[in-house]
Amino acid sequence: MKNLATETKKILKDYNIRLNKRLGQHYLIDDSKRQKILFYADLKDDDTILEIGPGIGTLTIPLASRAGKVIAIEKDKRIATILKDRLKDYENVELIIGDALKIDFPYFNKIVSNLPYKISSPITFKLLEYDFDFGILMYQQEFAERMIAKPGTKDYSRLSVALYFMADIEILDYVPRSAFLPPPKVDSVILKLTPKGKINGIFERTCRALFQHKRKKARNALIESFHEISADADPRKIVELIDPRLLEKRVFTLTAEEILKISNELKRVIS
Repeated sequence: MKNLATETKKILKDYNIRLNKRLGQHYLIDDSKRQKILFYADLKDDDTILEIGPGIGTLTIPLASRAGKVIAIEKDKRIATILKDRLKDYENVELIIGDALKIDFPYFNKIVSNLPYKISSPITFKLLEYDFDFGILMYQQEFAERMIAKPGTKDYSRLSVALYFMADIEILDYVPRSAFLPPPKVDSVILKLTPKGKINGIFERTCRALFQHKRKKARNALIESFHEISADADPRKIVELIDPRLLEKRVFTLTAEEILKISNELKRVIS
C-alpha cells in the first residue's frame, strides 16, 4: 500500500490541484490516524455513513469498503471530479456536490468526517437536528475544548452550554498539525459525538443574551440583551420575576442547569 502522504501529493499533482487553506482544505496524510478514525467508527455492513468534506476520498474509500453505504457531500466541484474518478468501482457511494449547510441530509446512522473547520459550529448544530447513532469527527483542538468546557473556565461559552444538553462528547485522540497537507496553524482532535436531546428556542435565545456579556452578572446581561429573548416585554420588570440568587452570578460561572432554570422561568413569565 502506498504511503498516504505520497499518494495524496501524487493525486493532487496529477489533477493539478492546489489546496485552498482559506476554504479549510487540509487533507489527512497520517495513515495511523486514519486507521484510528475507522476503528472508532465501528463500521458494520448495514451502516449508512455521512461524510462531509470528503476531499479526494482519504476516508471515503475505506469507509465504502467496510460500510453498507456512504453519502459524501463535497462543495468543491474540482475536488469532486477527482473523487468521482476514484470512486468509479464503488457502487455504494452517493456523491452529492453542494454546500452541506444548505442541503437536507438523506438518511444516515453514523457520520465520519474530517470536518471543514470554518463551519465547525453551524454544521455541528445542523447535524444534531438529525437522529443518528454517533459521529466520529475531526475538529480543531481549540474548538473541541470549547465544546466540553466547564463553568468558570475561559473556554466556557454558549456552545458549551447548548452541547451539554444536546450531545455526549468524548475526545478520543489528539492529531498534530503535521498530520495534514497543507498543515493548518492548529492541532486537532478526533472526538465521538453522540446525540442525546434537543433544546428549545427560548433556551437558545437565553444563552445568546447571557453570553453576549459573559463577564457580567446575569441580571445585567439579560437586561442589556433582552431583545434576543423578546422584543415586547419590559426587561427590568421581567428580570425582577427571576430567582435573584441566579441573577447575582456572573454568566460564565452559571452551570448549564442554572441557565436552563433561568430560561424556564423566562418562558413562564413571558408566555
